[in-house]
Amino acid sequence: MVRNSAPYCEATIKHRLSESLERVKFRHMSTLTEIENATEKLPAEQKQELMLFLAARLRTAGAKLPEPRQFSREQMAAWIAEDETDLQQFRKSA
Repeated sequence: MVRNSAPYCEATIKHRLSESLERVKFRHMSTLTEIENATEKLPAEQKQELMLFLAARLRTAGAKLPEPRQFSREQMAAWIAEDETDLQQFRKSA
């Protein structure tokens, strides 16, 4: 396995997760729905660590990346316009 210099290498993620898991009482989870529900209860930092851990596992397993999404110019223009409107409203309220 090739190690990278990313701030969250697999060893770091495993260590942080193991520290967190020491404080957790385990309950057997057998379905994706149960795991998703448990994940919703995690703080944002632990959700990010879990996501990085899973990404590392998928990379190790040789999982194929999803195809890049394609967006039309119209979709992107609409998002930019929406962002600009939101920014103006934010500035007015600040």
